Amino acid sequence: MADRLSPRAREIAAEARVLLEESGPAALTLRALAERLGIKAPSLYKHFPDKKAVETELVAQFLAEAAEAMEAAEAREPGSPVALARAYRTYALAHPHLYCLANERPLPRAALPAGLEDRAAAPVLRACGGDGDLARSLWAFAHGMVVLEIHGRFPPGADLSEAWRKGAEALAKAGEARVKGADGDVKGA
Repeated sequence: MADRLSPRAREIAAEARVLLEESGPAALTLRALAERLGIKAPSLYKHFPDKKAVETELVAQFLAEAAEAMEAAEAREPGSPVALARAYRTYALAHPHLYCLANERPLPRAALPAGLEDRAAAPVLRACGGDGDLARSLWAFAHGMVVLEIHGRFPPGADLSEAWRKGAEALAKAGEARVKGADGDVKGA
């Protein structure tokens, strides 16, 4: 992904990431970014056509890094929705501003590197036995939990680790039940 950027564009994206991680999406302006780089804002347009292009690069970074985190979890515990949910949560909470930038607005699919969204979804889809609906349900559960946790919406003392475990396990069991028939045989086998 970074290979598609010039060295200067990679430097600009890296500084944009630092600004975002430190101060949040609202602070990510081209003027603030240029000031951090010691240049005038119009100089940024040589490398990125607009702020949306900078944000899209950061969304691409999020997707690639989230995919790496879930691929590593999948390698450690193949087929475990609980392990994937844990990896997703850990990554998201380590990068809350990047998570919010990437997930609290429409996904710029047409501007992302080809195959990146599919790569990010692949570990969840594999853990759900190829069931796209179940994979979307698991992602929606994980996303909702992360957003609520990032924004401090759970009551004090809530055992979020246990809530994550129970939610991921319930979805995994629902998927298993959906695949098995009443006699215990796998449907479609």
